[in-house]
Formats: sequence, structure tokens, C-alpha cells
Amino acid sequence: MPVTAPLRTAAAGSLLLLAAACGSQAAPAGADGPIAVEATDDACKVARTSADTGNVTFEVTNKGTKVTEFYLYAEGDRILGEVENIGPGLTRRLIVEVTDAGKLQTACKPGMKGDGIRGEFTVNGEGRKSTDTDAALAEATKSYQRYVNSQADSLLTKTTEFVDAVKAGRVEDAKALYPVARTYWERIEPVAESFGDLDPKIDGREDVIEEGAEFTGFHRLEKDLWQDGLKADSAGVADRLLTDVNDIVSRAKTVELTPVQLANGAKELLDEVATGKITGEEDRYSHTDLWDFRSNVDGSQAAVAALRPVIQERDAALVASVDEKFKALDALLETHRAGDGFKLYTDLSEADVKALSAAVDALGEPISKVAEVVSR
Repeated sequence: MPVTAPLRTAAAGSLLLLAAACGSQAAPAGADGPIAVEATDDACKVARTSADTGNVTFEVTNKGTKVTEFYLYAEGDRILGEVENIGPGLTRRLIVEVTDAGKLQTACKPGMKGDGIRGEFTVNGEGRKSTDTDAALAEATKSYQRYVNSQADSLLTKTTEFVDAVKAGRVEDAKALYPVARTYWERIEPVAESFGDLDPKIDGREDVIEEGAEFTGFHRLEKDLWQDGLKADSAGVADRLLTDVNDIVSRAKTVELTPVQLANGAKELLDEVATGKITGEEDRYSHTDLWDFRSNVDGSQAAVAALRPVIQERDAALVASVDEKFKALDALLETHRAGDGFKLYTDLSEADVKALSAAVDALGEPISKVAEVVSR
């Protein structure tokens, strides 16, 4: 039978718990050890508010009653690193490579909304990058940047086609192009999300955008196409979407990525699956969630593939585990193919959702270790 709402909620809860638990082993304290962060519903206590350039590790423990997130921001709210979905009582680790000295900000977001509870964070020392002294890491970032560039080009091309269909009132064409355009967004979502001002405009859902913010982007047009019908302002919303995608593509092609960002991004993409795609909450009007699911997994695989020579050298057993779990998840996803795409989420059975949840669970555990291996 089709999957029910209670099961979607249960599946999400299970996956969030896994995501929050991954990488939560305690590490030694000390001046050079992880920086403890105590997050509550109304405070964000960071044990140290300065560090030297290089790899900076935060151990974030949620002592509040709400699910929270932790961010490290550069100027202009550019996200250097983040951990999401930290449930009450759980701990998550965030490793960030900070390449330049300067003033940053930390933020806890109880309830996963708003600007967060912010604090100043200072990075000292000379600018340094792991890619300056490690040729394998340098090649990994170059390889992944090539992937990002190719996906960004396709995102712009397909979004243009989607926008043209919306503006011309070609509803069925627009519906067919919607999941295709989003494929390329979902594959590079961690890079796109690092530009926090554009992500909610392009990909914000109506119930999670900030209070007072306008509902725009892909999901507003999804609602128009599948539920409400095209409106007088739909063409304008489509134009703004294309403008914002042009902006994100330009930024994504020029941003300098670190190897740790690649590793964190691979895990973030699985978290995206856990929090939206596997629950059917992401594409709630079109029910094309499995397209997004597939694309998130593709993006995670691309990040790991770029880092593969480094991981293989430092932890061959981890590579074998990741390969095995990816293979199992890939095989399971392929059983839900329908033509050139995928079944609608509403066509999945309870057993289907449970099986997909278990496969993501199994992959999330080894993927959570990649950042630590890369940062050695």
C-alpha cells in the first residue's frame, strides 16, 4: 500500500537520530583539541572563541529541547561549515579547514530557524591551505570543482528551459522539466547552500522559510503547477528563479573549496535525503522526491570519488565500506525507476521506505568518517 504520513515521520526520526549520532565520539579537550560547543534553546556557549588557521574541530552538544544546527560563517554569511539536525542530548562533530586569518561568526540555531544565536570567532596566523603542500588533496579539489562546473552549466540550461515553459503556460512541459532541472541543483547542493542568502530564494519550502520572507523559487512554482494553477505572478517568480540560479552558478564556479568541505558535503547530501527526500516532504506537490534522492546520492558519490585516492591511502578499509554501501543503495534506487525517471513518492509502499531508510542508515555511518580521514 502507499506510504502513510506516520511512517514518513517515523522514517525521518530514525534517520535524523543516525545523522546526529554519526561522528559523536568524544575527543580529548585541550588548547589544541576540539572546541566544545554547548547548545541550548537560548544559548550557544563556545568554549574557545579563537583558533589558528588550518583544521578547526567543533564538538557540538545539544543540551536543549529543540533540534538544533551549528554554523561557522565567513563574511557575508558565507557558510564555511555546518552540522544540522542535532537532536536533544546528541553530539555532532564539525571539522572546518580555515585557510585565512580573520573574523568569523559561530551560530547555533535552535529549532533550525532564524539567524541563530551568534558569537564572534577569531582565526589567527598566516594563511595556509592543505592543498598547498599535498598534491593529492589539490587534485581532489580540482577534480570536484570540474564536476561542480559541469553540473552548474546544466543547472542553468535546464532551469532556463523550465522557466521558459512556465512563462509560456506550457504546464505539462514545465512539470516534466521540474525534476530534471532540480537534478543538477541537488547534486551540488552543499556548494549552493554555502551562499545562504540565495539558497532559501531558490529552494525554500513554504513552511521553513523565514518569517516575513517571500515564498519563491522551485517550490513556489511546483505548488503553482501541481496544486494551485499558474498565477498572475508565476512568470515573475520564474524570472527571479532564473536570476538567482544565474547568480548561484557564477558564485559556485569561483568559490575555493577545501578537501574537508568536499568530505562534509558528501555527508550533508545524505542528511538532505534523511530530512526531506525519504520523508516525501521536499517535493510535496509533485511527489518527485526520488529524483532529488538520486541526485543527492550522485553528488555524495562525486565528492567521495574526488577524494578517493587520499582516502584509499589513509584508510583503505573505509573506501571498501563506502563502496559496498553505495552499491547497495544504488541497486535499491534502481528498483524504483520509471522510464527515464522514478516512481512518484506516493507510489512507494511502507516496505519500500523502510528499505531505503536502512540503506541510507548503512551508508551514513562510513561517510561520517571521511572528513576526519581527510583532515589527518
